Amino acid sequence: MNTTHSPVVLVPATTASTSDGPPLPNEVATLQAMIRELLESLKKSNHERDGLQQRLDVLLRKLYGPKAERFDPNQPWLLPEMAPDAAANDTPTPTPVATDRPTDPSIVPGQPPRKGHGRKPLPKDLPRRRVEHTLAEAERLCPCCNAVCQKFGEDISEQLDFIPASLFVRQHVRFKYACPKCHDHVTAARVPIAIIDKGLPGPGLLAQIGACKYADHLPLHRLERILGRYGIELSRSTMCDWMAHIAGMLRPVVDLMAILVRQSKAIHTDATKMPFLDPTVKGKTLSGQLWDFIGDRDYPFDVFAFCRDHTATAIDDFLQANHYRGYLTADAHNLYDHLFADGSIIELGCWAHCRRNFYDAKESDPARAHVVLARIRQLYEVETQARKQIADQELSGAAADAVRLRFRQEKALLEVTALRQWLEAEQPKVLPKSLMGQAIAYALRHWQALTRYLDDGFLAIDNNIAERTLRHIAIGRKNWLFAGSARGAQTAATLFSVTSSCHRHGVDVFAYLHDILQRLAHDPQPAHELLRDWLPDRWRPPVAAATDST
Repeated sequence: MNTTHSPVVLVPATTASTSDGPPLPNEVATLQAMIRELLESLKKSNHERDGLQQRLDVLLRKLYGPKAERFDPNQPWLLPEMAPDAAANDTPTPTPVATDRPTDPSIVPGQPPRKGHGRKPLPKDLPRRRVEHTLAEAERLCPCCNAVCQKFGEDISEQLDFIPASLFVRQHVRFKYACPKCHDHVTAARVPIAIIDKGLPGPGLLAQIGACKYADHLPLHRLERILGRYGIELSRSTMCDWMAHIAGMLRPVVDLMAILVRQSKAIHTDATKMPFLDPTVKGKTLSGQLWDFIGDRDYPFDVFAFCRDHTATAIDDFLQANHYRGYLTADAHNLYDHLFADGSIIELGCWAHCRRNFYDAKESDPARAHVVLARIRQLYEVETQARKQIADQELSGAAADAVRLRFRQEKALLEVTALRQWLEAEQPKVLPKSLMGQAIAYALRHWQALTRYLDDGFLAIDNNIAERTLRHIAIGRKNWLFAGSARGAQTAATLFSVTSSCHRHGVDVFAYLHDILQRLAHDPQPAHELLRDWLPDRWRPPVAAATDST
């Protein structure tokens, strides 16, 4: 079968049509211009895509990745001269002396030895209950002469056992007296002072519920079930009312701690979420804030304050309304800016916050990020060296501050100066909206606040103490989820102030609450000097209470 082909006719045209778009021009210059425009658009799209990918990576890492910002000691240093052992490598290494002692491969040079994992001896003050195991006379017959073996010694092994906590009823018996002659005059013993007037709970039960909820993260509905195992039915609403009552009693204690914290030379502060219910808003929780204010070593107390919203109301009420004068260590949130306007409160930056920005950028710009992380690591290494010398010389107070200041001026100042020069040189080379660009802008914008600690050995390099204190609240929030009301959040802030200050001084929360609640029941408004001795840093349990507890 023959097929005829029609000739191809070339028709001159100024445009070439396409099946999926508008016609394209044939002029070479126009096509080249279009390619340039497309390349610019593609470049811009790639930048936007990279920025979105960086934000997505940071979000996924915060949601599902490890929380610790760990540093791998085996990672090679980008700048070898910055390695901690660089100075040691310049000096000849002495020949090691051979010893007969085996080398422990788990010991890493330059790190303190790890604590042992063996069984530790049981405390000697724990009561011992002796259980004797004997043999019958038939089992003590000597196989040689058939005589009965006699006791000559004993082997003692100890086990740590547990008896569940027990509830008991304290009966207050008041004897009544009458005149034997006229039979009219009747008198009775005085009614004992109760923490809750005509209330059911004793001081031990109130202290136990307060310690379990605000120190051990047990919500009231779990305590309700725990008490139910002992045959006691106590509703969570009743226990909630009890906690509000003892929070009101402890208010003078917390108010005095707040007064002393405001006398600190430097205060640390931070905030975390405190969801709460509002009866006027049905079906959802409101997002409040719980602020912590951490006093320095001269006034070592932790005070919490609740705010119904995310404004600066709590900060202003605690600091500005009480005319605080001193340093304030916080993150660089704009809520704090108005506090530093008149210079009465001086801003201290946090190198941990600054480092976190570069840590988030290390996936998108690893070369620059690791340079900054290495520099900041050197700043913390200076702090470690200063702490080691202070501990070795057993220094404290002004003497320790002098050592820390000397290390910072001699070593940290050089690192900070080099880092500032590097940041200023690299800033024009990165995109302002990229993670690295934002990290560099944050550091340079708050440089003065970040470097103020170099001029005073008393000041801290970061705000980690405030974040560690709030971690206690964050752990508890996973259990109790939210406060039942704004008043309940205020109650929590008061009791968190007491329990956190007890933790700071290693004080048993139950013993403290058990004693202080009874003291406040007898003297609700104690004198300032007496109340000062009742605060956790000076409190000592009464001997009678300690004996009764044993």
